[in-house]
Amino acid sequence: MTSHQITFGRDYLFDLLSEHKLLIRQRKRKAITTDSRHWMRKYSNLIKEVDITRPEQVWVSDITYIRLPNQWGYLSLITDANSRKIMGYSFRQDLAAEGCINALKMALNNRLYKESIIHHSDRGSQYCSHNYVDLLLKNNIGISMTENGDPYENALAERVNG
Repeated sequence: MTSHQITFGRDYLFDLLSEHKLLIRQRKRKAITTDSRHWMRKYSNLIKEVDITRPEQVWVSDITYIRLPNQWGYLSLITDANSRKIMGYSFRQDLAAEGCINALKMALNNRLYKESIIHHSDRGSQYCSHNYVDLLLKNNIGISMTENGDPYENALAERVNG
């Protein structure tokens, strides 16, 4: 184009290509991290109306996926809703509940206060698994989950995880 003394910017070029349907959309493969269609017990949302005023009052949990060269990796995080401190984490190359359990064990070891606490997560099978729920109950932690798979009900964890 410069040989014809025609100049235009990148945005104009993309607009022009788009207008004539000459752009190809690159498909992004997304990893699936939540399977909430399972038979295990799902708990109600206990933090809807809670005013979070102190550290370790509410922990939020989520799994984020990380693209590796030939596969996905999964990072389980538990974040304190008040301080935004990551209390526990675990990285695995599968979505097994053990990743979430390891993150929960780390969070329990990092606990500073003994007041009651609520653990909030989505309804993924990892958080509903017997081993995960038993560990929460054994440590007297209230169990709270999103109600309709709405990510806004677990917004802090979704934001921390990206």
